[in-house]
Amino acid sequence: MWIMVAGPYTAGGADAAMRAARPAQMNRAALALFRLGHVPVIGVNMALPIIATAEGDAFDEVMMPLSLALADRCDAVLRIGGGSAGADAELARFAAAGKPVFRDVGEVPPA
Repeated sequence: MWIMVAGPYTAGGADAAMRAARPAQMNRAALALFRLGHVPVIGVNMALPIIATAEGDAFDEVMMPLSLALADRCDAVLRIGGGSAGADAELARFAAAGKPVFRDVGEVPPA
């Protein structure tokens, strides 16, 4: 399965250190999914290089629209971390489509 890893990035007024640590947490979960035989997808990893390339502040323009478009293409979601309106919006897309929602890597079956 293609599984989106959804978790907080900027939630809770995250400072630069938290914004660096949070993708690392998502990447660790992605590696675990990969080792189970799945294709992990992380919206933050897709959006941040595009945002960095844009002139000016493109965060709101790119982050959630791109992440939600990716969610529509994936088969399931793994929701990790704490509170996050963005990650919850991604999760809602999966739930509305009747796709699997996992809250722990241990819930994900091997491919």
